[in-house]
Amino acid sequence: MERARTIAVIGAGDASRAVCRLAFEVGCEIARRGAVLINGGRTGVMEAAAAGARSQAGHTIGILPGNDRSAANQHIEFAIATGMGEARNAIIVASADAVIALAGEGGTMAEIGFAKKMKRPIVALKSWPEIKGLHRAETPADAVALAFKLAARRGS
Repeated sequence: MERARTIAVIGAGDASRAVCRLAFEVGCEIARRGAVLINGGRTGVMEAAAAGARSQAGHTIGILPGNDRSAANQHIEFAIATGMGEARNAIIVASADAVIALAGEGGTMAEIGFAKKMKRPIVALKSWPEIKGLHRAETPADAVALAFKLAARRGS
């Protein structure tokens, strides 16, 4: 059985409308390409990306920091309660074939660090100019296309 590609979308839980619009479009594009979206399952970028994926009948997985599956946003199809707090960020990245990073703060930076350590390709969408070694995209469609290309290169 061939598994669907899984793309992580990471970014701020308290994101601006502009960043959430980008995240929504990223989610739409991931679903259009038949991939599964995985993220932290909460608010902001996570919720917007999941909403975009679900609007295109895509599948969404939320890896939650607490023990309560009902804490997931309404667009998460499969909620995984970890009880691990921010350590759940490692699970998100390890489960992804590629990572798309939008604007965020410490949690997002930690996920980028995990992705670098785990050798997962990272596409920064209009964000993180100060971090070297990330691939860059200016549009949601370009970010998803690049994530797919990089995931295929690494054989995942």
